[in-house]
Amino acid sequence: MSEKRDYYEVLGVDKGASADEIKKAYRKLAMKYHPDRNPGDKAAEEKFKEANEAYEVLSDDQKRKTYDQFGHAGMEGGFGGGAGGFNGFGGGSGGFEDIFSDIFSSFGGSGGFGGFGGFGGGSRQRASRGSDMKININLTFKESVFGTTKKIKIKHKEACPTCGGSGAKSGSDVKTCDKCGGSGQVTMRQQTAFGTIQQTVVCDKCHGEGKIVANPCPTCGGSGIVDKERTLEIKIPAGVDDSSVLPLKGQGNAGRNGGAKGDLYVYMSIKQDPLFKRDGDDIYFDIPITFAQAALGAEIIVPTVDGKVKLKVPEGTQTGKVFRLKNKGVPNVNGYGKGDQYVTVKVETPQKLNKKEKDLLRQFDNMTGKENHQNGQNFWSKVKGAF
Repeated sequence: MSEKRDYYEVLGVDKGASADEIKKAYRKLAMKYHPDRNPGDKAAEEKFKEANEAYEVLSDDQKRKTYDQFGHAGMEGGFGGGAGGFNGFGGGSGGFEDIFSDIFSSFGGSGGFGGFGGFGGGSRQRASRGSDMKININLTFKESVFGTTKKIKIKHKEACPTCGGSGAKSGSDVKTCDKCGGSGQVTMRQQTAFGTIQQTVVCDKCHGEGKIVANPCPTCGGSGIVDKERTLEIKIPAGVDDSSVLPLKGQGNAGRNGGAKGDLYVYMSIKQDPLFKRDGDDIYFDIPITFAQAALGAEIIVPTVDGKVKLKVPEGTQTGKVFRLKNKGVPNVNGYGKGDQYVTVKVETPQKLNKKEKDLLRQFDNMTGKENHQNGQNFWSKVKGAF
């Protein structure tokens, strides 16, 4: 498909759908478009894959949150952080096996899924996906607005360099489990009053690995995984906010037996700015002006994230008046333009007047007519009417 559809649209649910609603919607589509029910139908196959991809994201709380925030860009590494596409039915989707077991049983079989094998019976290579990792990064307000690059050190699990992740001292030390034949599963049959009950369970000899290591690797002790520290350079996109999460696909812990690496989720913590207050992509800023500037009008200098700009304050401006500076806000993290800056003027009342200044102010007050105090006139009219 040339352009990906919205995942909620794919499953036919709204954005507030519950986990059960998402699961039911996916189950219905998977049953409808499964290749075993539509042999040779390429269109059905594409819809099946599309539903799988949508469910992989929306059934995972973390991935769903990232998708809601960043859209498809968050799922495909649109931030330049190294994220790739989806890995088929990648780990952590939360419920694929249960759903496919139901679908598969409806077909009356016990083998694979045609061209989409992996959850049925038969030989299973017990490769497991690595676990995800989470880190927090502190950013200044300026870094969150314009983006930045951060170098961080992370401790994670990698495939053992000595054995290549096999867990064995040498290649000849890895043998296929003679109990399960390398499948990692064994079938148990039990005779009951209702007949024979057949159940497939994890092989207790190889613990589901499908292989037995005779001589463990001395470096990793047979696990195939070692702890390692490395420096990672992370590109933070412009416009991230305090609750933003940047997904880096394949940057988490290594999987076992050649399984895919987990993902790394980078949580942003933004330090508050003493001047600018942010709300989404918009910035709010208060600036004091004098009584004379408010009454006579003036041209004032206003700071923005892009530098200083001039703002014309018309005569008769009241305190609390809000001015909008278009496109002077924060860049949208998905590239949809920029927000605005809203400037609220606060008329500052003089506090330390000398005798001459006070006399002049009294003269001014006596000279101004009622037409210059409309707010006061309206207020007292309302008070008079109320009593």
